[in-house]
Amino acid sequence: MKPNHKGSAQLFENPFLERLTKTHIALPISIFIAISIGLIYYGFMHGFLDVLSAIGLFFAGWLIFSLIEYMAHRHVFHMEPTNNFKKNIQYKFHGNHHDYPKDKDRLAMPPIVSLFISSFLFFTFRLVFGQFVFGIVAGLLFGYALYLFVHYAVHAYAPPKNFLKTLWIHHSIHHYKDPNRAYGVSSPLWDWVFGTMPERKK
Repeated sequence: MKPNHKGSAQLFENPFLERLTKTHIALPISIFIAISIGLIYYGFMHGFLDVLSAIGLFFAGWLIFSLIEYMAHRHVFHMEPTNNFKKNIQYKFHGNHHDYPKDKDRLAMPPIVSLFISSFLFFTFRLVFGQFVFGIVAGLLFGYALYLFVHYAVHAYAPPKNFLKTLWIHHSIHHYKDPNRAYGVSSPLWDWVFGTMPERKK
């Protein structure tokens, strides 16, 4: 199937499950920005954060998310389909997006899945970072919301005529030229660190 094929894949025969796989991009973005703000507010109100720690932890969480984004895209969403189970999971989570990259309703995971993963990360980070979790997870969820916005924009709109155009080019290379490079969507940082930046023409 050509990667620029228009339309939408059918992932489930059950119409209810099929409907759950589709979401308007504004819903998850709004949810995770609201939770991010709520975490910062809660941290301030209960004395877990001050201004400097909130700023530092927020950016640390944002950086952590960018690494999670890269690793998940490279090693989970593009895992080798060595058996039918992996093939099925990989296609439902990401393969269908490569077949139908212009399907705007599937440019984000369903909010219920994202909320489950976010809750798991919150409690995991809580064990590691204690009260600082409110700043770190706020930054992490903001990073996720930004990722969703960028991912939607590069698929739904023409590239801008400014420095942000590089994000459109970077992700287009991943979709249409080399799916084994350019895994970063919101930032090419970790592609540069781990050697998966697309080769530039001399």
